[in-house]
Parts: sequence; structure tokens; C-alpha cells
Amino acid sequence: MKKTSTRLADGRELIYYDSRDDVVRDAVDRRPLDRTVTTSEVRRDPLLGDAVAIASHRQGRTYHPPADECPLCPSEGERLSEVPDSSYDVVVFENRFPSLAGDAGRCEVVCFTSDHDKSFADLSEEQAGLVLDAWTDRTAELSNLDSVEQVFCFENRGAEIGVTLGHPHGQIYGYPFVTPRTALMLRSAAEHKQQTGGRNLFADVVEKEVEDGSRIVLDGEHWVAFVPYAAHWPYEVHLYPKRQVPDLLGLDDAARTEFPKIYLELLRRFDRIFGEDQPATPYIAAWHQAPFGPLDEFEGVNRDDFALHLELFTIRRTSGKLKFLAGSESGMSVFINDVPPETAAERLREVASK
Repeated sequence: MKKTSTRLADGRELIYYDSRDDVVRDAVDRRPLDRTVTTSEVRRDPLLGDAVAIASHRQGRTYHPPADECPLCPSEGERLSEVPDSSYDVVVFENRFPSLAGDAGRCEVVCFTSDHDKSFADLSEEQAGLVLDAWTDRTAELSNLDSVEQVFCFENRGAEIGVTLGHPHGQIYGYPFVTPRTALMLRSAAEHKQQTGGRNLFADVVEKEVEDGSRIVLDGEHWVAFVPYAAHWPYEVHLYPKRQVPDLLGLDDAARTEFPKIYLELLRRFDRIFGEDQPATPYIAAWHQAPFGPLDEFEGVNRDDFALHLELFTIRRTSGKLKFLAGSESGMSVFINDVPPETAAERLREVASK
């Protein structure tokens, strides 16, 4: 992998990740952009103890532009985009409309390919491996920022999820705090460790799923994917490396080599859940990594007690119908799932690639 860093016209950082070492990236952003001004602010909710990012400048962000005006496609002639070069493999840049910025963290955009009409599932294994390299590199870089305690790599796919740009891309958030979901996991891990005489919660969860077998979707040499026993979403898969590590930086060469094959197969199965004639399945793919900041508030656990894993889920519950977060989910955070996890796992096994 070759990494080339440059600056956009408004001062934001942009990084090219290329699979070939002989690629030269010297294109200059020719847009007449002013310096980016953000109003991001993190506020604490005194009742729930969580954080809310207030980012009013995001009201003016690009919204469903036509394909020939996509800001994530390479620049071509006088059609200038966020990417100055005429082509790229993978590119990462600071979000022009970030939810978090400055002392309140950092937000980046990851473009998986320059091809506007592809999805992640259409990538080759080599291309998917390069994206994994980019996620890992950005995790390492952002974890060194004083304003970042946790790094979150994710992809939103589909208009039903709320995606406003059709180009295949994801995002990376560098949070200035430990997120509420991760905090819950850490507290559960601490409680489990105390109650079981030191056993690891994540390892025990994976072990139980493998022993049961009914919810296993894919079982590779270095990765295992399953629908969790208490899945929140209609179709939800958790993907774990078999050698437990706290973050992407901890993956060994064997796991990194196998990941593209496993992950691409999962995404392709997701697109077949509801039938070949149905629109592409909307989904969220989220990497859960251990925080890089202090864990003093989570007594009894440390970074090595956390397990890196990816959670992939869709809000579509059946053909033409979405799972909405209504009263119980939005009002009380109690999920009601219409699809039994065992049924979801069986369906995901049925649609395996031939």
C-alpha cells in the first residue's frame, strides 16, 4: 500500500491509498473554497449521561446530487470534486460538513472506489483489502489525536438508511469520549469478569454461538460470523476474528488476508436476502473497537478485555417493508424484532454464493 497525503483548497487533509507503489499523486484542488468553518459542539444529557453533537452547519450539506455532480467521484476537466485527481483506488478526507471537529473530535469520509455505480460488495478482494488497510491506518492516526478517545469506522448504505450521496463510501468518526454503546459493553464485560472469576465476556459469547451452531452464518479459518442470540434488527450479523484483539491494529496477517473473502460474501448474501429482483439491501456496517482513552470509570477491565468486531444489519424486515424505530425502541430503547435470529441465520445460509 502506498499512502499520499495532500491538502484540499480549504485546508482539509486528503489521503490517497494506492495498491501500487509507483502511482504519483500530485493533482491540486483548483476549487475557490474558503476555509471550512464548523460549529460543532458536544453537550451532555444530565438525565441519560450520554452526549449529543450539535452541528448546525450540517444543514447545508450536499443532498442527493445527480450522478454527474457527485462530489466523491474523481475530478474530470472542469468538473471539480472533493478528489482532485482523475482516478483513485481508495481515498480518505476530512468531512466538509463534520458532526465532530476541533476539540470535539474529527470526521472523515472514506471512498471505497472511484466507480460511482459500484457498491462495496462489487469490490475485488484486493480492493476490499486496501479498504481494510485504510481503516487500520486511519485508526492508528486518529488515536494519536488529543481530541480523540474512540475511533469508529462505518458504512451507511442506501437511501432508506438516510444516505445522501450515492457513491460507495463510508465514514470514520473520532469521538472525544467513549460512546454510550461501547460504555455499555465495557460495563457488561466488567460485570461478567467479576461474576465468572475472570472470564472474558466477548470470548464466552462467541464460544456459545459456535457451540450452538444454529445462528452461525459463516465459519472461516480466522473469522466467524453469526446472528446474535438477542438480535435487535431483522437481519443482523456480528463478525469476529477468532483471535481476540481490541482493535484493527491488532489483526495479524492471516486474519487480514481472509477478511475480504469473508466480508464480501456477507455483503453479497445481504443483497440476496429478499430475492434477486429486489432493490439493493440498505444496511449499516459498524466496526466496534476498544477506546484509546483511559478506562478508569470501567473498574476491572482494560483495552485487552474488549473484542474487535463488526456489526452488520439492515432495517428492511421483508420485501417492501422497513423496521421503524417507534414507541418502544425510540422512547424506551427496548427493541422488538419481527424476525427470529435463527430464521435470519437460516436465510443467510440459504443465499450463499454458489
